[in-house]
Amino acid sequence: MGSIARLSAEELRAARGQFADLLVDVVDGGGSLGFLAPLDHASAAAWWDSQIPALAEGDLAVWAARDGDRITGTVGLRRERWATGRHRAYVVKLMVRRAHRGRGIARRLLAAAEAEAAATGLSLLVLDTETGSPAERLYQAAGWTVAGTVPGYAADPSGALRSSTFYFKTLSMPDRGSSGLA
Repeated sequence: MGSIARLSAEELRAARGQFADLLVDVVDGGGSLGFLAPLDHASAAAWWDSQIPALAEGDLAVWAARDGDRITGTVGLRRERWATGRHRAYVVKLMVRRAHRGRGIARRLLAAAEAEAAATGLSLLVLDTETGSPAERLYQAAGWTVAGTVPGYAADPSGALRSSTFYFKTLSMPDRGSSGLA
C-alpha cells in the first residue's frame, strides 16, 4: 500500500526530480494544478524549488506517498500568515501519479494533512478544485462542504477556462483569542 510521510525542506530538495516528474505526469494527464500542458521538467523542478523556503519556515507542510523509493503522490498544507486567519490553512496541490490512482493514495494524503491541521490547533481548512473533476468526489466523501463555485476561475492544462468549486472543512473551534498555531 505504500507509505506516507511528512517531508523536511532537505528531503524535498533531495527528491525534487521525482516531485517534478510527478507534477509533469499529473498536469500532462489533465490535472488542473495551475500549470499549462505540456509542462517541462525544468519548470516543474523550479516550481518545487520555489516551495522550499516556505517549507523550511513552517508556512507549508508537504507529505509524500511512496511505493518503495518512488514518489506516487503528494499534498501540501499552507498556513495563513495574516493574524486574522491563523486558525486556517489551505490544502494545496493534492496529486497522484496516473498509474497509481484508484488505490486510496489521495484519500490517505488528505487524511494526513487533516490530522496535522487538527493536531496543531487549526480549526478551518479550505481548498478549491476544478468543478466536475474526480477530486470533488474525494472531498465530498471526506466530509468537506461546498462553499461555492466561481465560473471561469482558472484555466485547465489546455488553457480553457473552467469553473472552480471551493470547499471548507471545520475541524474544531478554537478558544477565543487562540492563534490556532501550536
